[in-house]
Amino acid sequence: MKKLLYICLIVLVWSCKSDRTDKNNNQSPNIILIMADDLGYETLGVYGSNSYKTPNLDQLAVEGMRFDHCYSTPLCTPSRVQLMTGKYNFRNYIGFGLLDPKEKTFGHYMQEAGYKTLVAGKWQLLGNEHQQALAGNKVGSLPENAGFDDFCLWQVDQRGSRYKDPLLTIKGEGAKEFKGGFGPDVFVDYINAFMSKNKDNPFFVYYPMVLTHDPFVPSPDNQEFGGFDPQSKTNDPKYFGEMVGYMDKLVGRIVNETESLGISENTLILFIGDNGTDRDVTSIINNEPLTGEKGYTTDAGTHVPFIANWKGHIKKGTVNPNLIDFTDFLPSIMEAATQKKLDKTESDGLSFYPQLTGADYTPRDWVFCHYDPNWGKFEPKRYVQNKTWKFYENGELYHLTNDPSEQNPLNAEEQPSEVKQLVHQFQKVLKEYQ
Repeated sequence: MKKLLYICLIVLVWSCKSDRTDKNNNQSPNIILIMADDLGYETLGVYGSNSYKTPNLDQLAVEGMRFDHCYSTPLCTPSRVQLMTGKYNFRNYIGFGLLDPKEKTFGHYMQEAGYKTLVAGKWQLLGNEHQQALAGNKVGSLPENAGFDDFCLWQVDQRGSRYKDPLLTIKGEGAKEFKGGFGPDVFVDYINAFMSKNKDNPFFVYYPMVLTHDPFVPSPDNQEFGGFDPQSKTNDPKYFGEMVGYMDKLVGRIVNETESLGISENTLILFIGDNGTDRDVTSIINNEPLTGEKGYTTDAGTHVPFIANWKGHIKKGTVNPNLIDFTDFLPSIMEAATQKKLDKTESDGLSFYPQLTGADYTPRDWVFCHYDPNWGKFEPKRYVQNKTWKFYENGELYHLTNDPSEQNPLNAEEQPSEVKQLVHQFQKVLKEYQ
């Protein structure tokens, strides 16, 4: 009798596991897009960082795909608008801190595809009075009107703290302060609860982190945290390293939750940074110092990490050398969700989804950037680049391998014929995107 009961138990467990596997195989994949704030590629161990420990992200790359040439714009709002809409900024960027409410975002697209959608983290897309005035009195977007069923966000229509004692806006609850809490922890708690609630149906999570943006302050892993006053003006780069480590730990919490829920094999996780690292931070990468250049169009201002992980679908340990543009994320996410390609009228991007699955693909030849920040003292610039060469609309040409900080502009007319041909191609791109 005991033997019979044991056999029945084994059959039952196998049957439940088989049912779950069959359901996961037939269900559209869950998609989690995580974007760290002010995090250049040089900060992750998997890219050669000597300064910081990022074991969870390194493991995510080891078990998935690391992209070595992903490029953002140099500043947060331009990057976010481009990412969310799949369009270059000259088409729809109305001002710093604002998302044009007329724009269709990946949240809207994913809702139409039958996904439950969540955004948690940094919003900063409605605009405060100053930002709205700079934009000609235009007003940005609220999360519920930008394609998200649920949200837990910092800086919707109020600012407050993003770290200790955060002031956050939650769907159905309005703005509330989490006394003694830590904003990044609250976001991940909310994300994990959302995943648990929606584990049996496809979901899309967009997590624009507040880490590792300044102010640089102690994390909960620091014994200083308990007595730290968030109303102080503390902003010390000495805390940047622990903020990177805490960011990595939070990514690990999300990954672990997908495994605990049994949905990891049906969940595509994408991790990126929104622009280069803060200019007050110098890191060591491959034993060489590199200072962040957030706000500037150099490599240190736009070269960001990109890791993709999807168990059973992406070949482990893949290093992808192809160019990735921030307009590429919308069409890629939609192809992963629906197995259909977006029309070219809907996005400027090129889907990298086939690269994830090992299907045939055509890599992009160049990355374009229209940068008109409308913020601070940053200068508007337009350029086209590949992995080696970068050409600005004003005629400046740089060899990125030899001159990544762009100190020595070259004369295009003095270059070999193949470089002149490339410059001609870049000039055509600049004319097309006007």
